[in-house]
Amino acid sequence: MNNSMDPATYDFYQSGAPHFSLSSAVSHSRHLDDFLDRLAQGARVLELGCGAGRDSARIAQRGFDLDATDGVPAMVAKTKERHGIDARLMRFDQLAAHDEYDAVWAHACLLHCPQAELPGVLAAVYRALRPGGLHYASYKLGDGEGRDGLGRLHNFPSADWLRDAYRGAQFEWVEEEIFAGKGSDGIERDWIALTVRRGN
Repeated sequence: MNNSMDPATYDFYQSGAPHFSLSSAVSHSRHLDDFLDRLAQGARVLELGCGAGRDSARIAQRGFDLDATDGVPAMVAKTKERHGIDARLMRFDQLAAHDEYDAVWAHACLLHCPQAELPGVLAAVYRALRPGGLHYASYKLGDGEGRDGLGRLHNFPSADWLRDAYRGAQFEWVEEEIFAGKGSDGIERDWIALTVRRGN
């Protein structure tokens, strides 16, 4: 896997941290509570791409053992500043845990992973989970890698490509939802939200 983030995407989040901090008053992700309801109280949860910490705060508030991470230093700092959560700096390609987490939460972040690198990242997520562990991720759907209206790299996979990638990483399906949503670039697209499981 590549050991660096796409420069334009990195710069967008590094320079935009004040904006994301201000907008973090918006409630947590709409799928988060349903996902957390599937977990045992106190479960160990890895959050990828925590951003300014909206979901991090909710996970911690509900009593889970949170390990919040982001690949952009300014976002890690904002999570601590805004919510008092000690997030740590980690890119997707740096995930090297084995059997450590009961769940991996990745809301609207793995969509920035280049398509060629995503299967390797998913394999790392699988290894990081304990047997039976759950993983959630959401993606903007499309017809292949490109940039959004703000210049950020997106993998824009088709639903079938994504399903094949997850099954190739040995995940078991739990559920999925395809829905219309507007990104921060103001463009309406179809999204997919997936919940999958590592087998026992």
